[in-house]
Amino acid sequence: MQYRQSGHSGIQLPVMSLGLWHNFGANDDYGVARDMVLTAFDRGICHFDLANNYGPPPGSAELTFGRIMKDDLHAHRDEMLISSKAGHDMWNGVYGTGSSRKNIMASCDQSLRRTGLEYFDVFYSHRYDPATPIEETMQALVDLVRQGKALYVGISKYPADKQREAYAYLQREHVPCLLSQYRYSMFDLKARQCNFDLAVAAGSGIICFSPLAQGLLTGKYLDGIPADSRVAKHSPFLTPAHITPKRLEAVRQLGVIAANRGQSLAQMALAWVLAEGRVTSVIIGTSSVNQLESNLSALDNPTFTTEELNRIDEIISIPEISF
Repeated sequence: MQYRQSGHSGIQLPVMSLGLWHNFGANDDYGVARDMVLTAFDRGICHFDLANNYGPPPGSAELTFGRIMKDDLHAHRDEMLISSKAGHDMWNGVYGTGSSRKNIMASCDQSLRRTGLEYFDVFYSHRYDPATPIEETMQALVDLVRQGKALYVGISKYPADKQREAYAYLQREHVPCLLSQYRYSMFDLKARQCNFDLAVAAGSGIICFSPLAQGLLTGKYLDGIPADSRVAKHSPFLTPAHITPKRLEAVRQLGVIAANRGQSLAQMALAWVLAEGRVTSVIIGTSSVNQLESNLSALDNPTFTTEELNRIDEIISIPEISF
C-alpha cells in the first residue's frame, strides 16, 4: 500500500480507504463484510470511512464495524484511522437531521456506542446545513476534539464559500480541518474545479468518494441493467435516467484506453483519481473480497502518459456526461 500525507498534518493515509456506505448494513451478509474489512486491513488499508446513517438501516454499518473491531481487530486500534460523520437524516424528529450542535453531539455519542470505540480519529460534518450558522457546526466539531471524542475533524461536500468559512473558523480555534471529502470521478469534476485548491491552501487533505460514479465507470451497464446492480435495486444515487447514450459511449471509449493499459475500466478510473496530485486518498466501496482485490490492483499501474490523459480529458469534457 502507498500512503500520502494529509495536508499540513502528521497523518498519512493509504491512497485507498475502505468506505462502508454500501454493503455493510444489517441487510447484508456479515461474513462477507467481515472478510472485506479484514482483507483490507491485511492489505494495508488502515483507514475506514463510516457515517451515522450508513446501512441500511441507518446506523447498522457502524454496528457491523463495531462487531468486527470487537471480535477481530481490537488489538490493532492504534494502527487504524477510523472516521464517522453526522448531518444527514438519521432519526425521527426535528433534531435527527442537519448540522446543529445538538445533532452533531448526539450523533457522535450514538456512533461511538454503536462502534464500541472510545473516540473517532476523524469526525466530519457530513454536509453544509443552511439552517444552522456555520459557527455553530464548527464549534461543535471543535468541542468534540476538546472532549476527547475525536482527534481530528473534517468537512464533507461543503460548497466553496462555506468551505472557506469552515476552514477559517477551525483555524482560529486551533483545530484545523484534517480532511475535506468530496465526490470526484471522471463523470464528476466539480470538486476539482471548485474545492481542491481551497483545501490545499488551508492545509487540508482531500479524500474522494464515488470514484466509479456509483458503478457506471465499471462498464457493467453497457449491455443493459444487470438484475443484481445498484440501479435494479432502485438506488436513489444511480437511476435509469443516469444511464444515457452519451455516458455509455464515453464508457466504451474509456474502456478502450483501459484495455490498452492492461486494466479494467474501474481500475483505470481509480488510478485516474489518484493521478490528481492534490488527492490524498480515494474511498473505495466493495461488495466482495474479489472486488476489493481488483480495486487494489489499480495501484499496479498508477501512472498515465500525457497522450492518455489528453484523450481521457477529451472524452470526459462533454458537458452532457457530467453528473
